[in-house]
Amino acid sequence: MEPTTLGDGTTLRLLGAEEGALLGDAIRAAYGDSYDADWVYDAGEVGRRIAIGLLVSCVAEAADGSLLGHAGLSRHTPDETVAEAGQAVTLPAARGHHLFTAIKGHLAGWARKHGLFGLFSEATTAHPFSQRANVDLGAHETGFLLGWIPDSVANDAAADRTGRKSAALFYLKTNDGHDRPVYAPDRHRDVVAGIIEVTGLRGRVAEAPTGLRPPPTSALHTEVRDDHNLAVLTVERPGSDLAAMVGRARAELFDRGLDAVYVDLPLEQPETEAAGEQLEELGVTFAGIFPNARVDGDVLRMQCLHEVTVQADDIATGSDHGQELLAYVLADLAT
Repeated sequence: MEPTTLGDGTTLRLLGAEEGALLGDAIRAAYGDSYDADWVYDAGEVGRRIAIGLLVSCVAEAADGSLLGHAGLSRHTPDETVAEAGQAVTLPAARGHHLFTAIKGHLAGWARKHGLFGLFSEATTAHPFSQRANVDLGAHETGFLLGWIPDSVANDAAADRTGRKSAALFYLKTNDGHDRPVYAPDRHRDVVAGIIEVTGLRGRVAEAPTGLRPPPTSALHTEVRDDHNLAVLTVERPGSDLAAMVGRARAELFDRGLDAVYVDLPLEQPETEAAGEQLEELGVTFAGIFPNARVDGDVLRMQCLHEVTVQADDIATGSDHGQELLAYVLADLAT
């Protein structure tokens, strides 16, 4: 994709594999060495991901060649049709000029050209700026991960905030996806349908067949993210023993001192309808919709916090839709 030059002389361009060190430079300018994904500081690893198509990395440079900002698109495989946008940094000298919107817009153009259905991303709720930039691009909120960001992450744009911070999930549609049924627990069916309608996510809410019997044994994958002090439990196949499995896993993980456990349920499997209701009895609550490569599609993400206090006043949003969705997430947490 050809570089783009803005009216003030700023150039937006994609990095080559030999330029991996520039990503680390951008991240250090905003986060120091506290960013919660170590690979961004490894120029060789960044270059490897660019070379094999797992990362599309875009920088903004001033007319004199100095670095002004960065954002990237990550995929687990080069042919994935939904990418996750991240590593978004605007250097202090460029703030207030809507540069993040321009960088992500450049990446969205790349995604449209290459047939991707859309871009998911996380944005800190410590301040509304990056969220509003997503909204300006046409992205919409799909959920809120409460307590997702560890206190160790020191973002200079939110230096006055302490404790674990939350993240807003966004989806930016870039092409039409294929039609598919989406299954959700009865209590969350309306909010899931609303998210799909607002965001343009592929899918239509359906009801599981009457008399559906889940398999006796669930398939559950546990990923502990030490850099976040949390775990993600991906339900690859919901079975009748799911609540017991999740309950045991949660107890073990919280005994290890983890702050949060998130449970991903595959939205395209009809067993998710009943599985979500089982998890609600454990106190696992609604977070939103998110992509998960392990189930080859989107998931209903649910969450359970351990000795983490969430204050609504500490969570900023970027749109009316986001505020309404956050109110739903917080109300479900309090249920």
